[in-house]
Amino acid sequence: MNVEYMPPLMFGGLVVFLLIGFPVAFSLCAVGLFFGFASIEMGFFPAAYLGNLPLRVFGILSNDLLLSIPFFTLMGAILERCRLAEDLLEGTGQLFGKVPGGLAYAVILVGAVLGAITGTVAASVIAMGMISLPIMMKYGYDMRIATGVIAASGTITQVIPPSLVLIVLGDQLGKSVGDMYAGAIGPSILQILLFLAFIAGVSIFQPHKVPPLPDEALHERGWPLIWKVAKGMVPSIVLIFLVLGTIFMGLATPTEAGAMGAVGAVGLAWMNRTLTWTLIREAMANTMRITAMVIFILIGATVFSLVFQGVDGGLWIEHLLAQLPGGQTGFLIFVNIFVFFLAFFLDFFEIAFIVVPLLAPVAAKLGIDLVWFGVLLCVNMQTSFMHPPFGFALFYLRGIAPKEVRSSDIYWGAIPWVGLQLVLVAVVILWPESVTYWIDRGTGVDPSTVRIEVPMPDMLDDEPPAFR
Repeated sequence: MNVEYMPPLMFGGLVVFLLIGFPVAFSLCAVGLFFGFASIEMGFFPAAYLGNLPLRVFGILSNDLLLSIPFFTLMGAILERCRLAEDLLEGTGQLFGKVPGGLAYAVILVGAVLGAITGTVAASVIAMGMISLPIMMKYGYDMRIATGVIAASGTITQVIPPSLVLIVLGDQLGKSVGDMYAGAIGPSILQILLFLAFIAGVSIFQPHKVPPLPDEALHERGWPLIWKVAKGMVPSIVLIFLVLGTIFMGLATPTEAGAMGAVGAVGLAWMNRTLTWTLIREAMANTMRITAMVIFILIGATVFSLVFQGVDGGLWIEHLLAQLPGGQTGFLIFVNIFVFFLAFFLDFFEIAFIVVPLLAPVAAKLGIDLVWFGVLLCVNMQTSFMHPPFGFALFYLRGIAPKEVRSSDIYWGAIPWVGLQLVLVAVVILWPESVTYWIDRGTGVDPSTVRIEVPMPDMLDDEPPAFR
């Protein structure tokens, strides 16, 4: 067998394992080790090549950047349980209650705030589903609109910093997480505006689907209501600055900012009088599970990628994608369609660890900015939470929705929002400045104008001996 057959066989073997339903981390390890030993037997690379594996695993475990994942996860797990979302959503819902679609506007805006302080989809969807869905049902909201806006507003978390997806993509692309966060600001704002525009359109053309709250439901008005919203919003904004502001200002690394965010989350829970040992224990257990899952997937991915590169898999992928018609445009269209359909079967961690390292070299060779490319993939991958069969936002919503809410309504309700997410993908492709505008472009100094003068030997003769 020739070595050029090995990369497609490895990729095909991985697909078979995943379709069977075998855990992703162990599928990656099994395929990588099997083809690794087979390649040694066939003479494609020496046995010493696999000696790089322990070094790569140690490199993963000692990566300071990845340490930010448990910190941000712990922050989100604490905030998920401290009832901050309840106060924010109740106050904002009352504030917009007299407007058609007011509750939906509140869900979107609070979802964006929660996304910026928790970084987890589960926290946003579960909190908003438990609080707002019964109210929407009580006052006559269309069931598909209600379930769709709750699930979609939770997925904003995937794009808005401090998204875990952006941390992982920054690591896999070899780019600064600060740049990834800065690049995601524009798409985050556009995503929120698209969602708000959709609700505005529904309220204009089909107002019966998103009715305003009746007067008897608006039990708070005026300054007390504004104070209630501010009481939940101001601490949230302070925490957002503590996490994101310190990163953007260069005062802290993502890991340090994540640690401060976790401490800030404990402080918010204490302010809300919900800080208990049970809350801390549950949050830490959830953090441990997610962190262990990420690390095992990453170790499996490095086993697979080491062997894949050893049999010239990178060249195979590069040849396969670089020859697509249309150059950069053809590559981007193919990649986004490919990632969109992969998201039906894989979650964002698996796509980031398996697929992105294969795509990044080709994108770099085609002259594509990798920060922009990473943000574009992040925008695309948020659809993985919204479409079947593994749309986790839909699963979370189904788990907490009342029995009278039909699963078909949840799935059909998600379709318009998936379409809006794909519209954002097209906007980012057609308008790259939506990402690059927010990224620091450097010092503004033209390197070609910089002159470095080195003293000549005869100049050094005039120096005292101690300085020669």
